[in-house]
Amino acid sequence: MKFARRLLKPLLLMALAFSAFAYWVYEEVHTPVEHDSTASYITIDQGVGSNRILQILGQHQVIQAPLATKLYLRFFDQGTKLQAGDYLFPSPISPLEVLSKLKDGKKRTKTLTIPEGWTRYEIAKRLVAQFPVEPPVTEKEVLAMMDDVSLIKDIAPKAKNLEGYLYPTTYEVELGAHPRSIITKMVNQFKSVWQPEWDEQARKIGKTRHEIVTIASLIENESKVDIERALVASVINNRLDQGIRLGIDATNVYIAKLLNRWDGIIHKSDVEVDHPYNTRKIYGLPPGPISSASKSAFEAALKPAKTDFIYYVLNVEKGDGSHHFYATAAGFASGKAAYQKWLAKQR
Repeated sequence: MKFARRLLKPLLLMALAFSAFAYWVYEEVHTPVEHDSTASYITIDQGVGSNRILQILGQHQVIQAPLATKLYLRFFDQGTKLQAGDYLFPSPISPLEVLSKLKDGKKRTKTLTIPEGWTRYEIAKRLVAQFPVEPPVTEKEVLAMMDDVSLIKDIAPKAKNLEGYLYPTTYEVELGAHPRSIITKMVNQFKSVWQPEWDEQARKIGKTRHEIVTIASLIENESKVDIERALVASVINNRLDQGIRLGIDATNVYIAKLLNRWDGIIHKSDVEVDHPYNTRKIYGLPPGPISSASKSAFEAALKPAKTDFIYYVLNVEKGDGSHHFYATAAGFASGKAAYQKWLAKQR
């Protein structure tokens, strides 16, 4: 009995000591502290150990209880891996909140916006301008990366490049990201936007996925007004069904970009050029998309309105980018005359 009492006393003391230790660690790691590094990114490189990370954060006064934080990691949060990354830490902040951030491993990012209707040429130019890398890459090299169709061989086996499959939206991209990884990100976004049921709908209207993406790219360039895009789609389909050339100016602009001679104006030579994308000369669709299209353009291509329209011309009275639609050449001639009169005044 005496032995048990003698043994109990040190055990109680040890328990009290551990409780005091645990309470001290708890208080230290839960107590927010103020610091002056809120506006500066703190970079934690790949492979840096937890002790060095705590040292770096201590130097910036973000963690002011390094011993308690180290003990917390050792005894209460074993197995936690602090990630490399670029971090901004608000003030005040507790060591526990710092550790939570360090588990995410978020790199510094920059916004990349790809507008609807952009070609791979505009996209390549923006990637080179906004995301410089070492060694530097040129627009020509980025365009060559966009010729690598291995990214879409599962969804567009006949595609010759990634035109039309670089989805237009706003992305958060890590600083220093290589254009190739950004291109992959854009293709993956296209795949996530494309809905499985769209393939069945494409089959119902007798089109392949690549043809739908091509038609959507034409719609994207022809109308920015969502509610009339199904009407534009109906004109394209009616012309295809009736064997009428599409005659879409946007394809001539695209040819000029392909030939590296686009200066903002469609010239007579652009219209008369013999080229598989020249829809003023060829029958049917061009070989592939001419730009990146939005979801609404895909939906219009898949579900065109049922009309007799085979013409449209800009609605100059409204001035909102919408169009007049016509089923006859006479109606179109009247609308075109009004458009040309308006155009002459603009010049």
